Amino acid sequence: MDLSAVDLSPVPEGGTATEAYEQTVEAAQQAERLGYTRFWVAEHHGRARTLAGTTPEVLLGNLAAETDAIRIGSGAVLLNHYSPLKVAEQFGALDALAPGRVDAGLGRANESPAVDRALGTDRRVEDPDADHREKVEAVASHLYDDFPADHPYGDIEIPGSAEGPAVPWVLGSSPSSAEIAAELGLPYCFAAFIRPGFAVPAFETYRERFEPSDLAGGVDEPRGIVAVNAVCAETDREAARLRAVAEAVFRRMARGDGGVPSTVEEAVDELGGVPEPTPERLDDGEWPRAISGSPETLAGLLDQLADRAGVDEVMIQHAVPDHDDALRSHELIAEGVGLSER
Repeated sequence: MDLSAVDLSPVPEGGTATEAYEQTVEAAQQAERLGYTRFWVAEHHGRARTLAGTTPEVLLGNLAAETDAIRIGSGAVLLNHYSPLKVAEQFGALDALAPGRVDAGLGRANESPAVDRALGTDRRVEDPDADHREKVEAVASHLYDDFPADHPYGDIEIPGSAEGPAVPWVLGSSPSSAEIAAELGLPYCFAAFIRPGFAVPAFETYRERFEPSDLAGGVDEPRGIVAVNAVCAETDREAARLRAVAEAVFRRMARGDGGVPSTVEEAVDELGGVPEPTPERLDDGEWPRAISGSPETLAGLLDQLADRAGVDEVMIQHAVPDHDDALRSHELIAEGVGLSER
């Protein structure tokens, strides 16, 4: 199994975005050393007190300079907010900075009405799926100079390296995003920590409807990643304690509160106790929004979920507030899966 990570740049208690970005760089360097395949950074808006990951295209420029071999990318750039040309130019520049190892993860999400207004985002698009498909295709066509010569954009040039361009990925959490990836013949990453119940149907849709791509940046056969919220510790019980933060976040989201507990203790108090450890084997059809365990337990769970999704790469997302605990979790997961350090 290939293992990757996506980082949200959480702001440490009493800290600033400066510390958050320093920790993201350290996590990327550790992932590279441990043998992770790729390291992506996220885009969230309006929550800068807790999540500093607002501009992946900026943060990736720093990661390009601070890493040597690991693939780096966006998980995701929210394409409904931006011009496809501008996104392609950003990722062309990133490819020039990190030749041949950049992923352009393309997703979409509406923020709060105020944030969407500030971003100039039209929330009244007649057909959001068709609009997103068109934008994804445009980014890929810009990146690979794949517009016909007589197309209005045919003469627009994008910066890049001799080893690129950046690889476009469609990211999503519903079967509709799977359909877009399949129709365009692009790689697909599903965010199972958002909608775990749709993971299997989405990948089934992706494989059933997949068409080898006519796009220069496409693939000839389905290629997928499933992203899961997972945390690891030396024992199942201690890992469940760390998972309390994710469980508290899900509970807060259900009541419309986007805040993140600043400590594990705060999360445990909010939940009324430490969550039960994730069982070593999930029941058929069971897919929790977050899983936890020792290296051995988590390796088995990741194998089980990857097999259900029909993929051979898992991307780890977590909600661990303590940076040392987060780094240790990534280290133990790599140990459990059997990655080889570089």
